[in-house]
Amino acid sequence: MDKDYLEPIHGISLQDYAAMAKRMVQGVDETLIFEAMGIDRAIWDELNTLWPQRMAEDPSFQVSVLYSQYFSEESHPKLDGIRADVSSEGAANLERIKTDRYFFEELAGARNAAYEYGLDGAQWILDNFGINLADFQSVSMRYGEENQRIGTEAMLAYLHYQDEKKEEYAERFAAERGGNVADDVEF
Repeated sequence: MDKDYLEPIHGISLQDYAAMAKRMVQGVDETLIFEAMGIDRAIWDELNTLWPQRMAEDPSFQVSVLYSQYFSEESHPKLDGIRADVSSEGAANLERIKTDRYFFEELAGARNAAYEYGLDGAQWILDNFGINLADFQSVSMRYGEENQRIGTEAMLAYLHYQDEKKEEYAERFAAERGGNVADDVEF
């Protein structure tokens, strides 16, 4: 890989950038992030243009792979002290999806059903369970890695459960909206 792709930009490494982006998606006040990293909005805007550009230009895709890895990390030396305000219910639900695979699959199914019904699935999870997109995706990545170890049969069982939950939530969303668009169409 060409070393230039990983050269820090304004002293901000790819790992720093990923940690900053994750905190923003978690709902942390960006001014706190900028202050902790010693940058301002103008520098952030440039970072947020140049790092994705490097990811797109890297023919090996290693920058993108590293970004995903860094984004899923829980800790960063300059940002560990700053967290988004999370309700006690949200914190409990986050811990639960980390340890209860079926609960995670239920929420993944609900999120997918929400998107199909024109709702922002990530926002729906946040509103109803207090789990932000970054945290949900971090858990999702961990389960994705676990899928490689558990075998096809177990993985398919989880996917089947997620599909069942997606159907249940689809029925719920349809009922909340007064039915599906084509419910009155007869063939």
